[in-house]
Amino acid sequence: MAGHSQFKNIMHRKGRADAQRSKLFSKLAKEITVAAKLGMPDPAMNPRLRAAILAAKAENMPKDNIERAIKKSQAGDGDNYEEIRYEGYGPGGVAVIVEAMTDNRNRTASDVRSYFTKSGGNLAETGAVSFMFDRVGLVEYEPERADAEAMLEAAIEAGADDVVSSENGHEIYCAQSALNEVTKTLEEHFGEARKSALVWKPQNTIAVDDETAEKLMRLLESLDNHDDVQNVFANFEMTDEAMAKLSA
Repeated sequence: MAGHSQFKNIMHRKGRADAQRSKLFSKLAKEITVAAKLGMPDPAMNPRLRAAILAAKAENMPKDNIERAIKKSQAGDGDNYEEIRYEGYGPGGVAVIVEAMTDNRNRTASDVRSYFTKSGGNLAETGAVSFMFDRVGLVEYEPERADAEAMLEAAIEAGADDVVSSENGHEIYCAQSALNEVTKTLEEHFGEARKSALVWKPQNTIAVDDETAEKLMRLLESLDNHDDVQNVFANFEMTDEAMAKLSA
């Protein structure tokens, strides 16, 4: 009986993971389709499409799915998505930026507002919190691609502004207008990047305690799980106590 129960639990976890993966692939495919539709269907000539394909590859999205998403962009009857940015404050006054892609603005706005309200935060006007972030390009590499000194030297030569190296990898930041050129130059040295994208980088972060962190994580997870939400950025850092509690 215990074995059967354990099997059911394993299957439940696998089912949940599969559902999350399916949702992630759907979001990645949407970004690929829109990028190819707005630009050219050739990633070599379309930096946004190239970044979308890199993101898909990083999540092990099948090649067939990627090609299907690009082909969909060339179909005249494809869905028309609108890109919208939402800004607001979460628990503890944490600033949150939400990037969405939707075919129903009213539905998405209502859902996002509801998530903020339920968390004890509030949705604000566009521009209310984005001034606390910098819009920059980010290129990421696995840690084994180079040591910190070699990556820093190559990044400076490529025109990057900052490099953060850790056991998790290398994060290279640059001006948003320089992202494509910096990525190309670094790939000549280290091969294909793990990620190349425009991001909102917080200028300063707010430390949150364990109670606030728990509420904030629920908000961020709710937003991230929404079908229309592509990216979520927030300017917080967790205290050691909060990190330990959430990891328990």
